[in-house]
Amino acid sequence: MSRTDRLRNFYDDQIGHYSDQLSRIKDQLSTSSLFRLLVFLLAGFGVFVFFGNTKLVLGIVLLFLVLFLFLVSRHTDLEYKRDTLKALLDINKKEIKALERDFHGFEEGSEYQDSAHHFSQDIDLFGKGSFYQYTNRTVLQQGSEVLSGLLLENAIDRITDKQDAVRELSKLTQWRQEFSAIATLVKTETHYATIIKWMQGYAPFLPGSMKLVPRIFTGLSILTLTFYFLGGLPALIPALWFFIGLGITSGFLRKINKLAFDTSKIVRTFQQYQKLILELEGVAFQSQLLQEKKASIVNEAERTSKTLREFSRLLGALDQRNNVLIALLANGFLLRDIQLCHAIEKWIGSHGAKVEGWFGTIAFFDAFNSLGNFAFNHPHYCFPRIGTERTVLRSEGVGHPLLDPAKSVRNDFQIDSEQFFIITGANMAGKSTFLRTVSLQIVMANTGLPVCAEAFEYSPIKLITSMRTTDSLTDDESYFFSELKRLKFIVDEIKKDRYFIVLDEILKGTNSTDKAKGSRKFVEKLVRSRSTGIIATHDLSLCDTADTLPQVLNHYFDAEIIDNELHFDYTLKKGICQNMNASFLLKKMEIVE
Repeated sequence: MSRTDRLRNFYDDQIGHYSDQLSRIKDQLSTSSLFRLLVFLLAGFGVFVFFGNTKLVLGIVLLFLVLFLFLVSRHTDLEYKRDTLKALLDINKKEIKALERDFHGFEEGSEYQDSAHHFSQDIDLFGKGSFYQYTNRTVLQQGSEVLSGLLLENAIDRITDKQDAVRELSKLTQWRQEFSAIATLVKTETHYATIIKWMQGYAPFLPGSMKLVPRIFTGLSILTLTFYFLGGLPALIPALWFFIGLGITSGFLRKINKLAFDTSKIVRTFQQYQKLILELEGVAFQSQLLQEKKASIVNEAERTSKTLREFSRLLGALDQRNNVLIALLANGFLLRDIQLCHAIEKWIGSHGAKVEGWFGTIAFFDAFNSLGNFAFNHPHYCFPRIGTERTVLRSEGVGHPLLDPAKSVRNDFQIDSEQFFIITGANMAGKSTFLRTVSLQIVMANTGLPVCAEAFEYSPIKLITSMRTTDSLTDDESYFFSELKRLKFIVDEIKKDRYFIVLDEILKGTNSTDKAKGSRKFVEKLVRSRSTGIIATHDLSLCDTADTLPQVLNHYFDAEIIDNELHFDYTLKKGICQNMNASFLLKKMEIVE
């Protein structure tokens, strides 16, 4: 059985398991709906039968409210389980499609494209059909931003820690999927940054005395109602007390309404984030990086999930004030809104500053789950081995992960420190694809991912490229000037740090003679700076640089014309390409005679 078939069987089994659970939950929901209807009808019947007995009718209404709220809560829990199972089914169905190389349903991350970045514009990192889209399984907006940041940060620290974290998460398939399913249910109306800013800038409006007033008033309300039901007070007294309660609440009504409006937009976010943190608290990570991230939300004095659950409960309770009957009774006898607002303000004062860190940790795991999922779906990829600085890259059977494995031609490749490869080849022979393959391998390795190779050893190194320079009409820049700016950027950057440089046909914006002279001088400058990298070119004269500079080595991709057809083997070879194909293609496509 092939690797793809084994993965497909795993996801099929997951779909079958969750489908069975979903069927049972749907049956329970139907039963729950019928039972709620029955309770409502019985309460209505009781009110009708005992309509003349005010105390009994009021008792029936209160009993109905308590029972109905319990049933609503239970029904809501069942709906949440149903929605979670639907999300799990969707996750596994999408993974099966991804195995078939249909990954275009995932977010493509076009908003993260940056032409000024060290490499993101050149290696199909973002956009339709990009590596980000192929890898991305994030659910939260902040998680998506963290994932893009991991790919863009060009960081070479803690590679083995990242690898250990990715390895561990790749094995926690069930946990990863449940975490993502729960995150899927976060229906945010407000951006996470806005929530954090609101938390940090919130100013309380309730005076300190409102900590005790609602408690005292509630106690007196209980006594008043108790004496009324026992026959010791006339109905006028509870009614008068009820309106006093509404009057106290109305004094803060405008600010209560403002708080309720603001929190109604974030209540779902906190409810779901509490569940996500509960998931994190429930797993014992072994890798150092994951342990550190989990430790940022684990509080020995009080579990963060419990703290968030309390806040979620308060926000949910305040959101229920839209129920007029509940709002009137609770505020009239319990000063409920004041109690809730005071508790919310107290919580924000105690924990509001921690929310940003909690959100950041959740986003980290959302992003790293994508990396773990990638490793799980590619068990045949290898995790890079960290070598010495002498060998910058050494790979066996390296390929591009976005190419169909059935058609991809793998290459062996080794480049040592301070070497510079000049790669020549016919059009469409595979030069640019190879450059992007090597570049992406470096990005993947630095991120902690396994790479598309049979073996891979490297000395962690940052990447910088110039492959897709474009002109800019808005900035009034010619193509040539844009390219010069890019080359100047590279020259400045390699003075500050160690980079692997990848260039594709530089100085395309000038004439061939000037291009040849300029390209040679630029390569000579890079060699003098003791840089390491690759340059692809059609200019065979640039290969002469190897005659005077031992650090420069020539490689090529070949093309052959067999039976009047063009054939490529896409295999990297040592030497200089001798077969070009532009004239042949012009004739073959009947562009020229």
